[in-house]
Amino acid sequence: MAKKVSKNQRTNRGAGVEAKQMAKIIVASKKQNGQFEFRSKMVEAGNVQDELKSAQAA
Repeated sequence: MAKKVSKNQRTNRGAGVEAKQMAKIIVASKKQNGQFEFRSKMVEAGNVQDELKSAQAA
């Protein structure tokens, strides 16, 4: 009989591949009617400050 394959088996699928460091930016802005609007964006960790400046300007 064949062995059952575990669905929870931890495999090393990303071996040899460097993972990117990501950050999630959430910007809140207030609308004319008093409600808040939230925008979110995933960016690389090195570009966080640049993206924050551009998100605040928009």
